[in-house]
Amino acid sequence: MDAYPIGIVDVGTYLPSSFISAAEIARRSGIPEEIIVNKFGIERKPVPGPDDHTNAMAVWAAQDALARSGVRPEEIDVVLCTTEEWKEYPLWTAGIKLAYDLGAHRAWAIDVQLRCGTTIAALQLARGLMAADPAVETVLIAGGYRNGDLVNYANPRTRFMLNLSCGGGALILRKGHTRNRLLGASILTDGSFSLDVIVPAGGTVEPLTAEGLEAGRHYLDVPDPEGMKHRLDPVSMPNFLAVIDAALARSGKSRADIGYLNLLHMKRSAYRAVLGALGLREEQCCYLSDLGHVGQQDQMFSLRRALELGRLQDGDLMVMVAAGTGYTWAAACVAWGAPAPGVT
Repeated sequence: MDAYPIGIVDVGTYLPSSFISAAEIARRSGIPEEIIVNKFGIERKPVPGPDDHTNAMAVWAAQDALARSGVRPEEIDVVLCTTEEWKEYPLWTAGIKLAYDLGAHRAWAIDVQLRCGTTIAALQLARGLMAADPAVETVLIAGGYRNGDLVNYANPRTRFMLNLSCGGGALILRKGHTRNRLLGASILTDGSFSLDVIVPAGGTVEPLTAEGLEAGRHYLDVPDPEGMKHRLDPVSMPNFLAVIDAALARSGKSRADIGYLNLLHMKRSAYRAVLGALGLREEQCCYLSDLGHVGQQDQMFSLRRALELGRLQDGDLMVMVAAGTGYTWAAACVAWGAPAPGVT
């Protein structure tokens, strides 16, 4: 436990107004609609409008969090920007623009990247910054995501990424905030999977060319889907549970203490398998079938929805869980609401 509390002051989100239906996803992919809905777990998902650029969505989500919390932009000390690499411009530090657009002129900013594990990595970084620097009292974690642009619906090798969508999410953390206290976290990475999901063209290995664009080399791809599945299936669920158990242990908690599981979007069978392994009911989670997978922003959308539906109450232990290509698994525990009597 930290010597001082670090709490979530509030959460913000942004969603585009346009959506793609399961029927349209089925038409583009050639997969039956009932499989898109029942197996992939997608009823619909947001798609960006003409102004829904990646970091712009981060700004709007952060503005939402600031408005809800009453925190003023000039109170922010650090911006940890989780905006994805697929953004307005290449080789561009999005966090600096995010802080500027918010009016957080005292803050310094840095971009953080761990694919869909980025939010939980940013929580760990925020904790470390607050512990190391007395001047850091308020941290904004915010980012946008639209990696759904990079999915070729006709590519059978990337069907498991049909749920990639778009939106923005934000969290405001404050040192000394006793409500919604950040407890333990755990992150596990396995670089043996680092080349299993890539965008083949556009980097130094294969510069982008007209021929590459014509061949669709600028979309996400999986060079060896069967090999990836053969290696990933035996370790994925154990690693999910390993980071959850490690985060619980570092928080002085156990699986029996979990009140709400803040879980990224995944196919329905995997979602139910995680709940079953932890002994949780579906009412202790929110399945984001109408949003798809908003990458590292899933945690903010799940948190917002849990509060709206009353699935997260004061006194509950929330466990945030994510996984991302590369490969990474991550979990963090939050004691929601006010601390119990005698807890500082």
